[in-house]
Amino acid sequence: MLGGALPGLVTAVVLGQRGARVLVLEEEAATRGFPGLREPFLLPSSERESVLGACLRALGIALIDQRRVQLDPVALQVALPEARLDVGDPGLSASEWVAWGLAKPQFARALARGLAAAADAERRALLAAPFVRSGRRLGLGTLRGMQTRRAMATLASEPAAVGARGLPAELGELPPTLAAVLAAQTRALSRLSAAEPSPEARARLLGAPLEGGASIRGTPWLREILRQRVLSLYGEFRSLAGPFAIVSAVGQQPGIAQSGSEEAWAGRVLILNAPLAALAKVTEQPNLLGLQRASSEERRRLQLHFRLPRHAVPEAMAPRVLRIADPTAPLEGPNLISLRSFAGSGDSEQVDLVASAVVPWDAPDVAALELEITAGTAALLPFAESALRPQRAPEVRWDSDDWLGDPGAGAGWPAPIDVRAAGRLPIYGLDRTASASLGVEGDLLLGWRTAEVIIADLS
Repeated sequence: MLGGALPGLVTAVVLGQRGARVLVLEEEAATRGFPGLREPFLLPSSERESVLGACLRALGIALIDQRRVQLDPVALQVALPEARLDVGDPGLSASEWVAWGLAKPQFARALARGLAAAADAERRALLAAPFVRSGRRLGLGTLRGMQTRRAMATLASEPAAVGARGLPAELGELPPTLAAVLAAQTRALSRLSAAEPSPEARARLLGAPLEGGASIRGTPWLREILRQRVLSLYGEFRSLAGPFAIVSAVGQQPGIAQSGSEEAWAGRVLILNAPLAALAKVTEQPNLLGLQRASSEERRRLQLHFRLPRHAVPEAMAPRVLRIADPTAPLEGPNLISLRSFAGSGDSEQVDLVASAVVPWDAPDVAALELEITAGTAALLPFAESALRPQRAPEVRWDSDDWLGDPGAGAGWPAPIDVRAAGRLPIYGLDRTASASLGVEGDLLLGWRTAEVIIADLS
């Protein structure tokens, strides 16, 4: 597997559960960065019937680790020039909209109830759907030790009724500032570049925060929990420091060959778990782009990592904050900053902050954008003073979570995602642009269901 992004770690766990040995090759520079740069901004509810809860159970995550995932009643805060909203369960969110003058009481309650119901219907639809499909059968024979039963065997054998789906009518009558608040949520929680999410995906993005947000006690890294699970199933992680190419080994097995080395790694299946456009550039193999439908990758998340003394972070600030500088302006660049805080373990007096904004991929003056993001972050941290200086991370070329893309026409939820094999070689692409409209839940399901497809193909 090429890349250490979240969907691939989920795939690696499921394949390991079915008897496969998985080698995960990560970019060396990516392994040296601050782990919080690769963590989701918001993990929606970890309750048993949530997407995250169902995924953790299906992956066989130890109960002690599952119990470390706690539910925060406040999923996130939205900071406006004249307001600071807490977003949580429908009652809390509606009361906040009313208290800050964003909506009338009856309208606010109806909107919150409608969004919660729409999000619940989409959650059940997501868990019941195949989500991905294989481009073709590969006929490679049976992989010893693998079973063909679905990972969903841990859930009910018959899909639950999904119920009525659709967005509440109140969304068409939103007051301007409340419309900006909800648009900021969809912008921050999705991985889309510029496209609008489908109505189904929008229902999930808007309603998921009403279920609360999940935090992990202790070492707060979801990716680390998954990495340890991969290692427990006899998986392995290695790093790539220089150029490489995708090659065909003996018996039409796909492999990875590093420049200047006579050694190559080969396997029954190769899984591309990094932005396909980035892989095509670094390998100088543009045909890799044939693994995905036409998509655009014109934007990225520009992330800055700050390390501050604990006293510099206001006690009332939530671990997840959206800062809107001007609700009447486009929610792009430093006008919309996502801020995630990670408190040090134990008695640590340090807090790590990750501030990010969506910017053009080829922005001509990145330094100026970084200054604007820093200034916007400082507006929320009046006690930070001169301590607010970005920590510099190694430059990552391909094993990155920063790339954003829009799916091609007809792709994306609720349409199933094609996991295509390239030519005669068993190569699969975890194309996150196709699941981008669902954010982290799309990542989890993309990895989970792709593993099931690979198992079925190999069997």
